[in-house]
Amino acid sequence: MGSQSNRTKVVMSADKPDDLITSDNPDHPANLIPSLCAKFWTLGWVTGTGGGCSIREDDLVYIAPSGVQKELMKPTDIYVLSLAAQTDPTLRQRTYLRSPPCYKPSQCTPLFLAAFTRRGAGCCIHTHSHWAVLVTLLLEQQQGDSSKVFEINNIEQIKGFGRGMGKTGNLGYHDTLRIPVIENTPHEEDLTEFLEEAMEQYPDTYAVLVRRHGVYVWGDNVHKAKTQCESLDYLFQLAVEMKQLGLPWISQVTPVGPQR
Repeated sequence: MGSQSNRTKVVMSADKPDDLITSDNPDHPANLIPSLCAKFWTLGWVTGTGGGCSIREDDLVYIAPSGVQKELMKPTDIYVLSLAAQTDPTLRQRTYLRSPPCYKPSQCTPLFLAAFTRRGAGCCIHTHSHWAVLVTLLLEQQQGDSSKVFEINNIEQIKGFGRGMGKTGNLGYHDTLRIPVIENTPHEEDLTEFLEEAMEQYPDTYAVLVRRHGVYVWGDNVHKAKTQCESLDYLFQLAVEMKQLGLPWISQVTPVGPQR
């Protein structure tokens, strides 16, 4: 969908805001977010009303609301905003093109927007995966800066991650994947500045763990964000089980075969 089409939607939305979330296309963000969240619910990533997903198409951002059971979400529950229409440069105060009648904006919204504005992401997913939480608890037992970053290498699933914003190709099997960890806050929107700081400190990361809470994962588009979220959850579970077996997350493995 081009930017001209989105500009037309912004103009029309003043009179018919529901047109922004009405489409027969299953890949339209208003249809895709409920579909994705229902799948995430089956994985235990968005139990209760926690977790969520947001998709950006050019200037328009589609966001799951607060307080909705994710497996029951409908397109009519979706918020829509225009990034260009925001007057607060911090994006803490926001205006919406379309709001559902019976919900509140998600407290995840400023964190989703950080992924869109600072990383150019097309999709951001927030899960409450218990594997993500367990990894942060294991790291909490370590001393100093080692408690603030999850690191793992020499695992095949690492190849599912890009090398970083603006870089070509993916990480290799022998590379070390690093995911920063930030501390939880009583109110989720207050995590924003800490997530932004983690993005600055780890410019190549596609995710940030939140201690005792969950993880935020983003990608250039829905496919990449979903793939990376699935790969991360696999790695988090593997890391927990490795710890139970006394196996290190960082290891020295002699390369076999040609290096490309």
